[in-house]
Amino acid sequence: MNRLRTAAAAVLATVALLATAPPPAALLGTEIRRLPTDERVLALTFNAAWNETGLDAVLNVLRDRGVPAAFFPTGDFADRHPGAVRAIAAAGHGLGNHSYSHPHFSELTADRARSEVRRADTAIRRAAGTEPLPFFRFPYSETTPQGITTVNELGYADLEFTADTNGYLGPGHGMTADRAVERALAALTPGAVLQLHVGATDEGGPDTCLDAEALPRIIDGALARGYRIIDLRTLLDR
Repeated sequence: MNRLRTAAAAVLATVALLATAPPPAALLGTEIRRLPTDERVLALTFNAAWNETGLDAVLNVLRDRGVPAAFFPTGDFADRHPGAVRAIAAAGHGLGNHSYSHPHFSELTADRARSEVRRADTAIRRAAGTEPLPFFRFPYSETTPQGITTVNELGYADLEFTADTNGYLGPGHGMTADRAVERALAALTPGAVLQLHVGATDEGGPDTCLDAEALPRIIDGALARGYRIIDLRTLLDR
């Protein structure tokens, strides 16, 4: 019994160091790929792991249209681009956790997995000057029951996505902004979570961020179809 109490206390202490308010129990124990609703709502999410390409354009579009989004930077991104993470927070958008170095979690020990989550949390807090959302997104969306248990114990719900625009692939892989828009709008369903990216890679096309180009038409198309774009933080109030 004493060992169980000690283990429980350790988990609670870890949670206190990470997300200040743990997510509702209904969000734990599973991967979330669609919001639990029948309403025509969707959430916009952006991963950030490479550089800042397209971020200013994305923030400007979100501001001009009065639309919320959640960003999932890696801890490495936060350390290399603290101003970008601070700008996201200052614009009022939530910041989730996308690990520190974007590894394949299926290849990690439990200790290494916990380290990836903790290091990212520390880096995001330091860069943003604010608390991260209690949402974790696995690199490559490679979820496992053990991985989900691990991030849950650290105070995070696993928030994945309904569909990815694939804009991150860039022109080098045959992607265009038009195709990114088509993929996003084709995936609309009540509670959809759309995954987009900021940043650019040499492979995808240096200094090219197709999702930034596609974003205005994705938002306008979703609104025209009767969808409302919501803040993921509404999940924490339930």
